[in-house]
Amino acid sequence: MKLGIHPVSRPVVFRDRASDATFLTRSTAPSTATIEWQDGNTYPLIDVEVSSASHPFYTGTARVVDSAGRVERFERRYGRTASAN
Repeated sequence: MKLGIHPVSRPVVFRDRASDATFLTRSTAPSTATIEWQDGNTYPLIDVEVSSASHPFYTGTARVVDSAGRVERFERRYGRTASAN
């Protein structure tokens, strides 16, 4: 690994604005905001809109899209093809 070309990785707190969950991890992302963590230390804070705590795929609240309804809507809008008649 070359010296002096890689960004500095440091502990950072990510806060999910949708669910108010916080995660302490390492990152190279810059931040001017800080937060005091549970261990008493102060870390840079980065607010994110979506994380695994609020994303529908990870929380199990994902909706299933009806693909048959999409096909019917397409056929209503654009008609059936000549080969399908």
